[in-house]
Amino acid sequence: MFDLGASLKEKDLKVILKAVKICGRHYHLTLNEEASQLLCSTALDLFNQGHRTQEELSSLLITKFSGTNSPRINAPTSSSNH
Repeated sequence: MFDLGASLKEKDLKVILKAVKICGRHYHLTLNEEASQLLCSTALDLFNQGHRTQEELSSLLITKFSGTNSPRINAPTSSSNH
């Protein structure tokens, strides 16, 4: 588990978590602890870089994890389908 930081205001935390949920829904993820940590950590980095709106954060998260970088942490492997 990681600390999102005591310096974040509640409204900022809500913006970050909403962006993470939107990204998770975009990729049809079940946000387990591993996926949540990856997305929250990335969202926090983006927030600290000055991206402060939910729309901006969710868009950047979706773009960042598009294609081969998508956080398919829960996706079954091909061997588990056989």
